[in-house]
Amino acid sequence: MKSNKGFNLLSVIIIICVTSIISGITTGVIVTNSYKNSTGLTYNELLNDESLNEFLEVYSSVVNNYYEDVDTTEMIDTALNAMLEYLGDSYTTYLDSEQTKELEERLAGSYQGIGIAIKGATIAEVTSNSPAEKAGLLAGDILVSIDGTSVSDKTSEEISSMIKNSSKKTVALVVYRNGVEMSFNVSIGNILTKAISYELKENNIGYLKMDIFSKTLGTQVESALSDLESQGMQKLIIDLRGNTGGYLESAEATANLFLEKGKLIYSLENKDTKADYYDKTEAHTTYPIVVLLDNQSASAAEILAAALKDSYGYGVTFVGLTSYGKGLVQQTYDLSDGSMAKYTSARWLRPNGDCINGVGLQPDYEVAKTETYDEEGYWIDNQLQKAIEVISAL
Repeated sequence: MKSNKGFNLLSVIIIICVTSIISGITTGVIVTNSYKNSTGLTYNELLNDESLNEFLEVYSSVVNNYYEDVDTTEMIDTALNAMLEYLGDSYTTYLDSEQTKELEERLAGSYQGIGIAIKGATIAEVTSNSPAEKAGLLAGDILVSIDGTSVSDKTSEEISSMIKNSSKKTVALVVYRNGVEMSFNVSIGNILTKAISYELKENNIGYLKMDIFSKTLGTQVESALSDLESQGMQKLIIDLRGNTGGYLESAEATANLFLEKGKLIYSLENKDTKADYYDKTEAHTTYPIVVLLDNQSASAAEILAAALKDSYGYGVTFVGLTSYGKGLVQQTYDLSDGSMAKYTSARWLRPNGDCINGVGLQPDYEVAKTETYDEEGYWIDNQLQKAIEVISAL
């Protein structure tokens, strides 16, 4: 909404700007953790800040006197973005409401829905133990209508939105299956977003790929380990290739599943303090582990890998390529319009005391990815083959 000329927003602007600039106070945490700086400017100090008052005076003057109407929301967005860009830190950014929503949904690790993946109007996948599976829906079913509304002209995104945004506790679906029209009433519930895949390979070697450190990753890994161990797993390959990170709490929760109680997981260091974070749980494992890394393994993925390398007492080997090297921790400030300021608040240290920022984690066995395919056209994962070779010898 544009502001009219002559409209004085000074009292409102003070609140907006003050809440935007107090970076030590956050209402949300993101890519890494809930670490909070114990220092910060007080409200009175900000009101007496000459630079801030100059900004407010210019802002008020422009809003009141510019020859055309001013979109104050856009102007504040631009000012906030410029403030964060000034710091010269690529990890310190301003995200508008759409970017914030997309990031939060990706990291949430769960969503409201029925547990299906849709391609076009076809159900491509049904999540295990989901309301959709319990209701009897199958992969390959073609959606005809949702709550009486035809979906023949809808995109996958529109169909998903119809289900997720339903105001009802159950959704009525009509599908085609083998040429027969069938009806289902499916409950809407909280569905875990799949963040892992796993399997037991030959010689009792477990394989566990982690895609993102979402809020629910620790729970999913715990379930996977229990399943693999029940199948007789004796050694484990953890695949962190392409994993760009996520929540620090998830890296910590996942490390807790492997490390012994009292082992150091990581340290956080800002300009004033350093804090150490230890495993406080009874859970731990005792089998050899190989970690697959590549140039995209970053942030929380590197925190987990470093914790295993330095604090796991049963042997950890890195295979692949040097990791990305993100040793900085971000914190967020959520604004009332749904946008977000994300800024670096600390750096993290691996248990041996090193900061890997700009350096990364070095593999014990450096293996570049090759573009080799078998006779049927399937890609041969030479890095995974090397990991299996290494762990088989342990």
